[in-house]
Amino acid sequence: MTHSIWMYLLVMSAVTLSIRILPLTLIRRQIKSRFIRSFLFYVPYITLAVMTFPDIVHATQTPASGLLALLVGTAMAWFGASLFKVSAFCCVAVFVAERFLVG
Repeated sequence: MTHSIWMYLLVMSAVTLSIRILPLTLIRRQIKSRFIRSFLFYVPYITLAVMTFPDIVHATQTPASGLLALLVGTAMAWFGASLFKVSAFCCVAVFVAERFLVG
């Protein structure tokens, strides 16, 4: 069975362009639905979370230390710490957790 790379590129281009062109051509007026507007507002944040969450947990030697860093970072960000402080404390949490968990 032979597959043509040109067919793959054609299908990929058609899907990508249709996703971008159809909303511009079909939706001419402002979206008034609060549900759709809030859904479209949060899509980038959800996408970023879905892409980064598994890597946060699995980037360390043990998933427990990754989960601890996630909890520490979430708590510090919730209470208004800067990005530098959050990342520094997450690194410290992973370092300490892996010293005790891995040995």
